[in-house]
Amino acid sequence: MKHQSKISYKVIAGWPCLPEGLELGHITGVGVDSLDRVHVLSRQRHSVFVFGLDGGVVDRWGEDILTNPHGICIGPDDSVYVADVDDHTVRKFSPDGNLLYTLGTEGCEGEQGKPFHRPTDVALAPTGELYVSDGYNGPWVHKFSPDGELLRSWGKPGAGPGEFNLPHGIWVGRDCRVWVADRENHRIQIFSPDGEFLAERTGFKRPCNIFIDDDEGLVYVPELAERLTILDLEGRLLARWTEWSEETPGRFVAPHAVWTDSHGDLYVAEVLEGRRVQKFARASVPG
Repeated sequence: MKHQSKISYKVIAGWPCLPEGLELGHITGVGVDSLDRVHVLSRQRHSVFVFGLDGGVVDRWGEDILTNPHGICIGPDDSVYVADVDDHTVRKFSPDGNLLYTLGTEGCEGEQGKPFHRPTDVALAPTGELYVSDGYNGPWVHKFSPDGELLRSWGKPGAGPGEFNLPHGIWVGRDCRVWVADRENHRIQIFSPDGEFLAERTGFKRPCNIFIDDDEGLVYVPELAERLTILDLEGRLLARWTEWSEETPGRFVAPHAVWTDSHGDLYVAEVLEGRRVQKFARASVPG
């Protein structure tokens, strides 16, 4: 890890502890609930796997519903929201995996500019609104009320402010600013809750996802080009991993999603040749 500040992590080799014969395949998303249970999206298994802090499997669900789970968000009540890229839906589940509602029409792509067009990610605002990055077949962000009513949409193809070339990840901070990983434009765009362009962060290599720890003021960005970056809320670079390896724990192939737990430990999901989720324990740095 290359440091620009006193942030350090130690890889936990052998995490998670998978039963013999089980391979997760491409890991597209990761999220941690209030009990520090780590929810992992498996593209190959069409499932949500739930792990304890020790890496043991404590639950698995969704294989009878999900087709290609791609983005995940966990609310303060531990409800789980999943964007299904092939099914053109966003679903809300109870903490134990019971389906609560579905946004979008299963298997049907929406009209131009309306939900959904292979949605990539979902984020929950502190005020309860839901935001969806949409997606592989459409350069839009959609905002929904807490009860699922579409409130507004924004975006168009391009590289200017408010334009997208694959909005791939989304997060809403405590201040309700909406952060969007504009992957093929190699940047992050920041918007007001109603879609007004506020700022951008550049210098990324295909950013896939965003996680913000508001308590520490840290912004985590996994980049598909074998890199993970940590910024502060003002965009200053704090730390960056750049090492590549398919085999070596602590190095990366195609980071796709990231989340932290209540201890500050970090979880990184990898797709393509990566096909794993890695855990990094937060380490204190003297001085």
